[in-house]
Amino acid sequence: MSNIIPVMDKKAFLRNFLKRHQLKRRECAWLLNYLMNDDALMERVHFINRSDSTPKAIVISAQGIEQIPFSFRKKHHVTTDCEKAFHDIRLNQTEEIYIELHFQDRSSDSHYLSVLEDNPFLPETKEKADEIEREAVAFLDDSIRKFQIEKLNAEIDQALDVGDKKTFMKLTDQLNQLLKN
Repeated sequence: MSNIIPVMDKKAFLRNFLKRHQLKRRECAWLLNYLMNDDALMERVHFINRSDSTPKAIVISAQGIEQIPFSFRKKHHVTTDCEKAFHDIRLNQTEEIYIELHFQDRSSDSHYLSVLEDNPFLPETKEKADEIEREAVAFLDDSIRKFQIEKLNAEIDQALDVGDKKTFMKLTDQLNQLLKN
């Protein structure tokens, strides 16, 4: 994951969330409380905006939101049975759990935004990471090129100072080659 959110912050968010929002299904609150009471599980919990393509996802909605109340997806199997989700989580405690919450004003809720992570399984997340990598490589290449130009200019100046025409000609050829690229 791009972010490492402390367990304490995730638990604080969930406590606050459960106090402020009435869930469409009360079993969801039980499930979230179960997760909150196990630090090892909370380390594997990731709050994301879209759970598409994740290997294991829970979608929970609060009252007043036009979304399904609950769904649990593991690979390509989907259920709306909260008990099945609970049993899967209890039996597979080393698997990452991606939680997509729907509630009023979630896009402006500072507690939510502080625990929100990117979904690493979305194609646009991978594309974004690839783009950042390309930009970083281009930046490094440009920095190396500028350093080489500065170094050659300093060596050329030194060759001029000592009157070394042969070294001067060799270095200016190298500089011209570097400037062409």
